[in-house]
Amino acid sequence: MFRSPFADETIPAVSIFEFLFGDLSPEDAARLALIDGTSGAETSYGALKAQAEALAGALAARGIGVGDVVALHSPNVPAFATVFHGILRAGATATTINALYGPEEIATQLRDSGATMLFTVSPLAGNALPAAEAVGLPADRVVVLDGMEGHPNLRDLLTEGHAAPEVSFDPATHVAVMPYSSGTTGVPKGVQLSHTNLVANVLQCNPVLDVTHEDRLLALLPFFHIYGMTVLLNLALTRRAALVTMPRFDLPEFLRIIQDHACSYVFIAPPVAVALAKHPLVADYDLSRVRQVFSGAAPLDAGLAAAVETRLGTRVRQGYGMTEASPVTHVLPLEQGPISTGSIGVPVPNTEVRIVDPETGADIERPASGQSAAGELWIRGPQVMLGYLNRPDATAETIDADGWLHTGDIATIGEHGEFFIVDRLKELIKYKGYQVAPAELEALLLTHEAIADAAVVGVTDEEAGEIPMAFVVRAGEAELDEAAVMAFVEAHVAPHKKVRRVAFIEAVPKSSSGKILRKDLRASLGG
Repeated sequence: MFRSPFADETIPAVSIFEFLFGDLSPEDAARLALIDGTSGAETSYGALKAQAEALAGALAARGIGVGDVVALHSPNVPAFATVFHGILRAGATATTINALYGPEEIATQLRDSGATMLFTVSPLAGNALPAAEAVGLPADRVVVLDGMEGHPNLRDLLTEGHAAPEVSFDPATHVAVMPYSSGTTGVPKGVQLSHTNLVANVLQCNPVLDVTHEDRLLALLPFFHIYGMTVLLNLALTRRAALVTMPRFDLPEFLRIIQDHACSYVFIAPPVAVALAKHPLVADYDLSRVRQVFSGAAPLDAGLAAAVETRLGTRVRQGYGMTEASPVTHVLPLEQGPISTGSIGVPVPNTEVRIVDPETGADIERPASGQSAAGELWIRGPQVMLGYLNRPDATAETIDADGWLHTGDIATIGEHGEFFIVDRLKELIKYKGYQVAPAELEALLLTHEAIADAAVVGVTDEEAGEIPMAFVVRAGEAELDEAAVMAFVEAHVAPHKKVRRVAFIEAVPKSSSGKILRKDLRASLGG
């Protein structure tokens, strides 16, 4: 068993709202909390707290509180923070929905989570409104933040004048947020994260993320994803830093916002690092205020990190986590010493780690030199989820009786106590940092009348990290080409889940138990 090299943090038994805003001083209330990177509109900490409390009052007036689930479907705009923390202040549970989802995917999450209200924005309404209708949400329970005829908007709710309600719950067991994750395999499941999980993970970042009230953080990574939710939104707010929001990635706009808003801390996923290292446009902008680039969501190559450091004259670090761990479990320390930038660093405070041989179940020890043998990474700590919504079977497969979270990632430990992710035991595909579950795409492909069987694997791609590739068995003499398969999938899923390569095969290789042999499929490609 390996423990964090850092002293444990004391985790208070309070809600995440109380943790972030309970001790807001007049000086901090006047600080900038949010800057709209596109328009430049500013929101102070005092205004954000007041707006969240006003929204909580409006929700309570509609009968929403402890035990209710409210869905939030929005890109990174300042209003996201108001709604997110307003939902939590009301005592309800927020389920955040991927802004890229189509109607079917949104409806599935609304139905599974039991959401009784939905917040969205007009640019996403074309997908959100059909989904709300499909699950029976009435128009007055679908709030379009920036306004749309027939639906309430955010201004309507904030100006109703209802006081924030008195709420009572146990922060250690009450579900604060419920993002969806595919876990190690399968279709997305509701990850139940308590208020204590969220508070703990922000505190666990104390010795490894040196964000201060003087920093401006570029908020490109989506708040609906646990990385953006914890490492950007909640961490920045507790440090009284300013978040500069960016709703979608566009390289010129990304560079302009960093330059014009003097961003000092930039959080990215590896595909953005490729652009920072190689794209000629980067030279046209003043990025001198950036003192740190932090990468997450997928492994960052040490060579790529070094190229970004050299070009920008800044520090590049990375960390590791998963939705089921709120998400942070490892971070490259501030005092890096001999630890490689290509590692995920060391465990954060209050965190225990094991590397377990998946074949024998034996623990793998830290070596005297070099790296250890590889094994599955197991995590235990206060950031580990309560479990999956209505899925005790999947919960038991992921968290064992002793509280160890089985990550499904294959790791090694180095001589300096640092960890490296070297492979995945789990089947998830990581496309530009987004999770893509092969089982979800396979189930969709099998609904096509011309497809008898199908399997999906991730294949390496320099820009995206991995892309989904489908191996398809045609039904009988059916005429079906690669373009038709890709178009069929594209019509039903978010853009990051699209199949980007197709191969037609005679039969999908399977084990005697019927499990798809994905390694055989990858081997057929020569990798």
